Amino acid sequence: MVRTGVRRFLEGAVLVLLASLAVVVVVGVGFRKAGAALVWYDEVASILLAWLTYYGAALAALRRAHIGVPTLAQRLTGRARLAVVLVAEGAIIAFFAAVAWSGWQVVRVLEGTTLVSLPSVPAALAQSVIPIGAVLFIVAQLLGLRDALSPETAGSDETVSAGETAGEATGEDEP
Repeated sequence: MVRTGVRRFLEGAVLVLLASLAVVVVVGVGFRKAGAALVWYDEVASILLAWLTYYGAALAALRRAHIGVPTLAQRLTGRARLAVVLVAEGAIIAFFAAVAWSGWQVVRVLEGTTLVSLPSVPAALAQSVIPIGAVLFIVAQLLGLRDALSPETAGSDETVSAGETAGEATGEDEP
């Protein structure tokens, strides 16, 4: 149930960010071709791309389609498989915890500054994607841990809809 809610949130966020980026780029190119370039276009497009990247990465992690060692884990069984999965998951979570902490430090440093082309927008708001995206990635990894540890996925090359559980593929919530 929580996993489905997080998945829907991330899918919606990625869709909105992708559409926004497309609109900003098309508008920016149109204005530039008309000889009236927008001063904020490049900066806003870069920020939207960063946000899209972080939220998209979290969505990929939730679907178990991102960082990992699935081939190695699938070939192993028993304690060896459990150890490889736990070490890999631990390393990923530790890395993104470090990214979240570093991102929070960046946000704190940028307090009081604004975007160059849009002085009314705080720079910290634009850069807050770093800690937020990292935390979302950690949440996604934790929500997918049960699937990673599941013996049914060991040795199997078949996945349901890019790593979703059978319940998610049929629209049913997990118990």
